[in-house]
Amino acid sequence: MTTADYSLRYSGDGTGFLLIHGLGGTPVELRLVGRALLRAGHTVHCPQLAGHCGSEADLLATQWRDWADSVFAELDRMRANCDRIIVGGLSMGAVLAMHVAARRQADVDGLALYAPTLRYDGWSIPRYAFLLKWLINTPMGRHYSFAEREPYGIKHKRTRQAIGEAMASGDSSEAGLQGTPSRALQQMWQLVDETRRQMPTITCPTLLVHAREDDIAGLSNAFEIQRRLGGLVDVVILDDSYHLVTIDQQREILIERSLALAKRLAKGRTTKRLVPLRTAVAE
Repeated sequence: MTTADYSLRYSGDGTGFLLIHGLGGTPVELRLVGRALLRAGHTVHCPQLAGHCGSEADLLATQWRDWADSVFAELDRMRANCDRIIVGGLSMGAVLAMHVAARRQADVDGLALYAPTLRYDGWSIPRYAFLLKWLINTPMGRHYSFAEREPYGIKHKRTRQAIGEAMASGDSSEAGLQGTPSRALQQMWQLVDETRRQMPTITCPTLLVHAREDDIAGLSNAFEIQRRLGGLVDVVILDDSYHLVTIDQQREILIERSLALAKRLAKGRTTKRLVPLRTAVAE
């Protein structure tokens, strides 16, 4: 079991962003966005989810409630230093963000959903992938791993090459696992089912950023979430990116709109005196 902590924590003002990486992923997916939000003065935490940044066995030793507990713990940490918190996430991390917002409504002031993934239905997903839900409990299904493949969620060619090389190196803390085991996918499906039931109760302002050409999760994911959430949803459709919108070539738009959400939430709020964070900043 991995013991290293690759979480990113940046100290800033009273507006905090709690950003959650994807299934089998790593906080590095959010580093560029996190640093940009820090440059704007905000506090940013990107926790490492339980079982992540290690081996496939590490991931399989956890369940989705363990991943959620990682976020709840980070939310409690940030509440001691921030007046308002925007919880956001990439892919499965965006689903976790909604779950946390539903469970802790008094502690979550806004949501930032980046390429939220309720199902894998993007253009690069094999057509037979939907059969896995029915095959999951067969010997073949239990040993299946959803392998990362070109274009790795990245439209920008040089970045795509760097991601592919990082995955091939075997260092999952930098680029995530090369494949997502079926039992971890099963846990994600359980999280999605739970979150779907909770969506109508979520009324905080929400930013939703999704790529029109998302290779992993089609636009149907964004449209379903927009319909189900109970509050205002600001939807931004990117026209020159793939799934990893926090890394790809239009991330500046995502950052700009995230900062606009923070600015709207800060209006009319009184900032309390901050207690300096004692945690180290991970680079």
